[in-house]
Amino acid sequence: MRSLFAFGALILVSAAARADTRAGLKAALAERLDAVASSVDGVVGYTVVDLKTGDRFERRQADVFPTASTIKIAVLYELVRQADEKRLSLDDVRPFDRRHAVGGSGVLFELTSPALSLRDLATLMVLVSDNSATNAVIDAVGMDAVTSRMASLGLPATRLRRKMMDLDAARKGRENVSSPADVARLLTILERGEGLSPTAREIALGILKKKKSTPLTRGLPADVEAASKPGDLDGVRADAGIVSVPDRPYVFVMMQSWLADEAAGERAITEASRAAYGYFSRLASSNEEGRRVK
Repeated sequence: MRSLFAFGALILVSAAARADTRAGLKAALAERLDAVASSVDGVVGYTVVDLKTGDRFERRQADVFPTASTIKIAVLYELVRQADEKRLSLDDVRPFDRRHAVGGSGVLFELTSPALSLRDLATLMVLVSDNSATNAVIDAVGMDAVTSRMASLGLPATRLRRKMMDLDAARKGRENVSSPADVARLLTILERGEGLSPTAREIALGILKKKKSTPLTRGLPADVEAASKPGDLDGVRADAGIVSVPDRPYVFVMMQSWLADEAAGERAITEASRAAYGYFSRLASSNEEGRRVK
């Protein structure tokens, strides 16, 4: 009987030791992310979510930040959701009205008389962050519909309050905003396909997964897939995505405002992204004791 008790105690001690080493690795990432954020001359918030366990790493996760172009994730969700609801078709072709062309990033502004499907406009919106294409999609789905949908999903901080490149609206306080926690939740909803048909989910994720060089993706190996969307404005940087580490996918969101040095803000996102990938890739490739076995 004593030997059985001793054996059971040994098992418990062994399990506790494994938990302790994993906790140490987790604590190291938490410290690293906090150090990276603290090094930035500005305000930085982030949410990183382990999609396998639900573990979270957070800083200023509920603070409201300007989204810049990361708001386009919300616009994309509303588009595919309305397609599911048969309120529009992604194959609908929308002639582009040159009177509504805006500058900034993208290519639609440079074309003479394009007519593109909503699916193609959404692709331009995400892949090259085309602002004219984004505004065409917003016209199709309705600006208020995006904010209402986000509220219905439990994302009250996520508000689309102006079209792209509407500086006058921004000056009047109608900035597009969200929080790191809201953006992370929206990406989790997309990854799980909540409220979407399997087809709509795959379309949305397929568009977000199109290859692009961003602060987040520059922190990842070239062969690692990320369904992501960055954003930048004067004094603002953001990047958010679902990173597809096999057996250990995770959501990464970092938002920054009041930046003194925007390039330093981008470097911080890349550094934090690299640290998060190092953590999750080790979890995916190691046994419970921390030996790399894959």
